[in-house]
Amino acid sequence: MISVTDKIFNEKTDEGLVLIDFWAAWCGPCRMQAPILEQLAEEYDETEVKIVKMDVDENPITPFGFNILSIPTLLLKKDGDVVETLVGVHSKEQLKEVLRKHM
Repeated sequence: MISVTDKIFNEKTDEGLVLIDFWAAWCGPCRMQAPILEQLAEEYDETEVKIVKMDVDENPITPFGFNILSIPTLLLKKDGDVVETLVGVHSKEQLKEVLRKHM
């Protein structure tokens, strides 16, 4: 799982299936979501789905552009287009179901 910045966001998320985690260090629910995403990143090959994270405090431009109002928010992009938006903490099973739908 890689961290992306405002500067490289489009470059890293415009191709294939990409799950983006918008989070912040001070956010308790974000810290609950992180290990679940790390497990998913280990289970899926990057050719199937790439999982990236973006710290909203360090990179405010991109979250603003997607109207991210609460965190954690997960965006699922397929070939550059947002196909799902998930707000709050989600279980591994819930995330796998969403990913399956778009693979």
